[in-house]
Amino acid sequence: MVKHSNVQHEHLEGLTMNLSKNFRYISTFLAVLLLVLFSSCSLDVTDPNSASEESVLNTPEGITALAVGIQQNYAMNVFHRQVFATAVTAREMAVNNTFANLVELELGGQDLSGDNESLIGWWSNAYKVIGMAEDLIENTPNVKMDPGTKSGIIALAKLIKAMTLGGLATGWEKLPVTTQTDGKAPFKTREEALQTAIQLLEEAKSEIAATPPSSEFNSKILNQGLDLANTINAYLARFRLFVGDYSGAIQAAQSVDLSVASMFVYDDLNQNPFWNNTHVTTNYAPRDFFGVTYPDADTTDARLTFFMSPADAQSNPHGYPIENWNSPFYASATASVPVYVPGEMHLIMAEAYLNQGNITEAINHINAVRTKQPQDDPLGIGANLAPYSGAATADAVKEEIFRQRAAELFGQGLRLEDSRRLGQPGPDPNDPDKRNRNFYPYPSNERQNNPNTPPDPAI
Repeated sequence: MVKHSNVQHEHLEGLTMNLSKNFRYISTFLAVLLLVLFSSCSLDVTDPNSASEESVLNTPEGITALAVGIQQNYAMNVFHRQVFATAVTAREMAVNNTFANLVELELGGQDLSGDNESLIGWWSNAYKVIGMAEDLIENTPNVKMDPGTKSGIIALAKLIKAMTLGGLATGWEKLPVTTQTDGKAPFKTREEALQTAIQLLEEAKSEIAATPPSSEFNSKILNQGLDLANTINAYLARFRLFVGDYSGAIQAAQSVDLSVASMFVYDDLNQNPFWNNTHVTTNYAPRDFFGVTYPDADTTDARLTFFMSPADAQSNPHGYPIENWNSPFYASATASVPVYVPGEMHLIMAEAYLNQGNITEAINHINAVRTKQPQDDPLGIGANLAPYSGAATADAVKEEIFRQRAAELFGQGLRLEDSRRLGQPGPDPNDPDKRNRNFYPYPSNERQNNPNTPPDPAI
């Protein structure tokens, strides 16, 4: 199994997707070098730092290294930024550090500008990954490789680009869907970005259906915890739901094997960035009861103790009630983090059926989550609650779906999207329990470099 090296490139935080593609090949060279140093693969590579762009992207060794590197970059530099930023904005987590960029993120509203380092870091690292994916999609078909290795790499690149675009669409109202060497990528609406992600996922699914990934791809290139086919279907279900394709969302969700976990696996070289931000620097803390306030909260929900442990504490600097972390996904430097939570599929189907007018079937899928036992979930997530007993009305069931998503999908980077889509009130500058923005301002360095950057959205 390939072990991915921990090179986070923190100096890239201020870069945007407007940079020339030439810079992206630096990551490729490093990936080649690190793959040789820290993996069990035997690659015949000489002095990768002096390799030309053509030799890197037109050799099996270079393509393989980039396929390994793109997973490392997404897992180390993108996913946690999406999770923490949107969690703070949507009041799922509290900032527990006085760093200026984190304080601004929690204040939101007019206090949050395009100069915020948390937003710049998410945006710039995301487009770096998108650029890597585009290089793989463009160049892998032209390289002589085992067909199953080639199909696996192409599907992986399309999956990760789709995941990255869909993540950005949770935070920004408009965004580029490609990188461009002239630094003038056009912006598309978030709906167009989601449709692009869906198309990429459908292509990835077709790719591995036509040519199943090889044993070489599965053992030496794919992150050891990542289930490619199930992850493609899970994200198809998610994004189809977001764009209102309810039949398609149900179909994709039904295709996911709920007994399987798909994970980002970390090690001593690639340390879990969630652990670093919650236990080493303590930048973030879970808000009481998943950050959801309502009068009939069920304190017997077993997911409470799964994700957090009681603490009579308040966050610093804003004094929000917080708990201690208990999440196994954040527990150590080598803890694995789910790429998606299997229980999300039931909640996708519940919402899709509700929007199709089938309240009975929606409640059935809500109950599949409410009554699930920890031992029946591959991640150990189980509510152990009684079946839903509320009103069988569209509004009540919609509210219950939001509550169940808040608990089941805690820390998955979906709360801001859910809050908007499921009609939760906000923003309200006078209410610290409501989201503090609908969408983010565009990063200032993007605006400085790309003349197509739109005006910032209303709060």
